[in-house]
Amino acid sequence: MAFSLYIHIPWCHAKCPYCDFNSHAVSSWPEEEYTRALIAELRQRAQEAPWTGTHVKTIFFGGGTPSLFDPRSIARVIEAVDHACGIEAGAEITLEANPGTVVEAKLAGFRAGGVNRLSFGAQSFNPAILKFLGRIHSADETRAAARAAHQAGFTRLNLDLIFAVPGQTLDDVRYDLAEAVALEPDHISAYNLTFEEGTVFFTELKRGRLHALDSDLQGAMFDYVREALPASGYPMYEISNYAPAGHEARHNLSYWRAESYLGLGAGAFSYRRDGVGGRRWWNERGPSRYLELALATGLAEAGSELTGRRTAMSEFVFLNLRLRAGFALTTFAERFGCDFADCFGDAVARLIADHLLMRADGRVFLSDRGVQLGDSVFAEFV
Repeated sequence: MAFSLYIHIPWCHAKCPYCDFNSHAVSSWPEEEYTRALIAELRQRAQEAPWTGTHVKTIFFGGGTPSLFDPRSIARVIEAVDHACGIEAGAEITLEANPGTVVEAKLAGFRAGGVNRLSFGAQSFNPAILKFLGRIHSADETRAAARAAHQAGFTRLNLDLIFAVPGQTLDDVRYDLAEAVALEPDHISAYNLTFEEGTVFFTELKRGRLHALDSDLQGAMFDYVREALPASGYPMYEISNYAPAGHEARHNLSYWRAESYLGLGAGAFSYRRDGVGGRRWWNERGPSRYLELALATGLAEAGSELTGRRTAMSEFVFLNLRLRAGFALTTFAERFGCDFADCFGDAVARLIADHLLMRADGRVFLSDRGVQLGDSVFAEFV
């Protein structure tokens, strides 16, 4: 079976106060050296099961800000992937980009190098909210970047939005959605702001210098998002993701379906299914240490863990339940050798009785109320 490949580029011009990703604010970065390290790690991993002899079906350049790199560096990595593993015809190849770091010529370079999908971190079109979020681009730069992407030949374009930001109103959310839809992306991701441990926002929240929005207002914003985007031609297919049929983020679907994926780069995670369980591992987070190890040995693994049958079942359920279509009961039974209701009987019965979980046409999926209370449902399977 083909697999998905994640490639992490850890540098940004500035670190956003809500971001808990492995990203580092710098004014310059060792692009040539890092590109060689990625290719060295790729070549080493490509010799191992299950990647050897298996083609790549999706590639995702994440960060950090991958659009800081020159298109020729991205093209070198894509070419190396094709040489080492082979890239399936029609594979989805996504590059994350900050709207303020691209112009049409650079986007055309990415397109010529093999990228066929872009994901812009728009976050908001309100200048005050962008400033609060620590974003270094403007709303006009997002508009210009989206137009440039279309002109460069990209038909696959995602816009990321954040809602439930302290100080934000429901009218602000309405405005952001309308502005995003007007740019004609084929995919929109709309995330509820979370305060992750280790971020500036988390610290400010704990110190009482920052206050989350009232939960009722957050709920009203989420309700509006999941009603307004489908009405604009973007059906919800995952709790935070909206797109017409056939335009879903195929790379992310691999995660939500608990499939195997390979991660390259500083701090990247990988997962290999093995029977009913699997193995998860992660790379050194520090770019300097990653470079040292990857260039010397082709590997920069910092740690790993085995996932047993029970853990694998739990992950399969709560990841697949993020999808609006949920999962087929036969898929669960074939993968784990037992009936879903038998494995999670009490929790399933309770969630169905509470109208949070639905069972119909051989599938299990969240109800509308379950979508709104997703975290509580997922906790039942952990």
